[in-house]
Order: sequence, then C-alpha cells, then structure tokens
Amino acid sequence: RILDLRRFERRLAALAHALLARGFTCCLLPMSPLATAAAVARGRTHAVFRRRLLPQKALFSAAAGKFDGTVHSQGELGTAEFRMHFKNSFGKPISPWHDIRLQTAQYGILNAVIEIPKMTKPKMEVATKEENNPIAQDIKKGKVRNYHGPIFWNYGLLPQTWEDPNVEDPETGCKGDNDPVDVVEIGSAALPMGTVVPVKPLGVLAMIDEGE
Repeated sequence: RILDLRRFERRLAALAHALLARGFTCCLLPMSPLATAAAVARGRTHAVFRRRLLPQKALFSAAAGKFDGTVHSQGELGTAEFRMHFKNSFGKPISPWHDIRLQTAQYGILNAVIEIPKMTKPKMEVATKEENNPIAQDIKKGKVRNYHGPIFWNYGLLPQTWEDPNVEDPETGCKGDNDPVDVVEIGSAALPMGTVVPVKPLGVLAMIDEGE
C-alpha cells in the first residue's frame, strides 16, 4: 500500500512540473507516503494533500518569472535564411513573443527579449507570421535590412504584448502596428541576440511609423 502511494506521489510530482510548464506557480502535492498512511488511518483524508509552491528551477523558473530555456540559430546571419529559435528547458520549441512571461516576481520589473544587440547594424525582429516566431532579419524589397550605422542601445520586445491595429490611440490618432511593444534597453553592456533580460521601465515614447 505504501509503495502504491509512493508511485502516486511520483506521478503527482510529474504533474506539478507539467503545470509549471503552463505557467502555474503552485498546486496540491501529496504528503509523504508514511504521513499519508497515518492520516488515512485516522480518517483524515483531507490531510493527504497540502498546498506547496512548485520548484524554482524549471521551464521559466515560474516563481521568479525567469526564462530557463535555450536559443539556437540556423542559417547565416546577414541572409534571409537566418533564424534564431527558442526552446524551453524541456527542449520544446516555444515562441519568444507568446510563451515567455512578461511579468517577473519583482514588482515593476518586466522581461525583455533582445532582438538587436547594442552596436550592431542588422535589423532583426521576431517573425510574427512564422510558427513560434523565431528572430529573423527584416526584409524590404527582397533585401535584408541594416541600419545606416550601429545602434547605441539593445533593442527588443516585451513578450505577451500587442499593439492592436483596430484601436486608435487618442493622443497620436494612429492605430497599432500589429506587433509586440518595442523596448530599448539602455544599460552599458551589449546583450546577445535572444537574451531574455529583466528590465525596469523608465518611460514610454509614442513612435509613429508610416501612420501606425
């Protein structure tokens, strides 16, 4: 009977990690098999479960809102074929736009995904129309785009945000561009493409590009 309870406990632990992968930060886990058997013997079946925080280290270290996955590139940088893909800690492909959490556990601190490292010229962005939204170089008139000179900040996006193209901003009179909200990280270090970094918002600037 205790062996059955231990198997049950292992299955629930696996379920806890699965819940964590979907953004949950706590669940019900069983007490130890011996404590469970004692509780059942006393007729206290409600004591078999207890509320418990899930482990810190897993998909996104959900309790801290951190990204614990990996990135990998395919194709040559500077070509239309280049893509940078994201995977979670279990090796499953994910979207840096939709699957990385915006909020961290610290009040006022958000996650930012860096698309363009400081002091580089290639104009990189998440491919919003491709599966899992890998980072790719922007293309205009059949050619990859580059800035005229290196930018002086790290440029990226705030995950799980969206500029709605159906909503007109009352101050600018413009509608959203159907993309995630851009972010400029002004720290002193050049952050590699694909970095997920916690940032503190200092201000917001409305940028108008081709009427959007």
